Amino acid sequence: MDELIGRITFIQEAERLKNVLRSAHTSTGRHESTAEHTWRLCLMAITFADKLGTIDLAKVLKLCIVHDLGEAIHGDIPAIEQVNADDKSARERQDLQEISKSLPQFLQDEILGLWEDYEHAASREARIVKALDKLETIIQHNQGANPPDFDYAFNLDYGKKQTGAEPLLAEIRAIIDEDTKRNAEKSRQRPLHR
Repeated sequence: MDELIGRITFIQEAERLKNVLRSAHTSTGRHESTAEHTWRLCLMAITFADKLGTIDLAKVLKLCIVHDLGEAIHGDIPAIEQVNADDKSARERQDLQEISKSLPQFLQDEILGLWEDYEHAASREARIVKALDKLETIIQHNQGANPPDFDYAFNLDYGKKQTGAEPLLAEIRAIIDEDTKRNAEKSRQRPLHR
């Protein structure tokens, strides 16, 4: 009974991720939550899995689910504002340990192990998820109803290293970059209202 209560507590704590807002806007103009980003990242993984050759899809989906879970406590730091990745990583690791402390030790270890794999891009699956994470973010930036001063051009360099790791992901990136360039051009042509 106590173990079940601990697992339920973890699920309740993880609900906080639904309230963590990211800098990206949805197509209706509201900020997306980290949980929404995670959902679409999982959907992308399923959508492109058959094009990635031999991968452990269950592991990919677990990595997707866990990759931003530590943000449930202290929130998301937009890429454009990240100064020290080591500080961000240490904080997320600590927050992930805090949020999962009610779980049995083997589950805590599994979740932290998945996060570590993602954070260090140790496995092919983790490298794929890192790339898909960048691609999902850029797609959302292109699709979102953004403020007039939104910096689309930032996305042309964002995550290049990760998205260049696999031919399929580089091909997807090239398609998405065309949308980014169109949006950047439209944004430059639009007068800013003050």
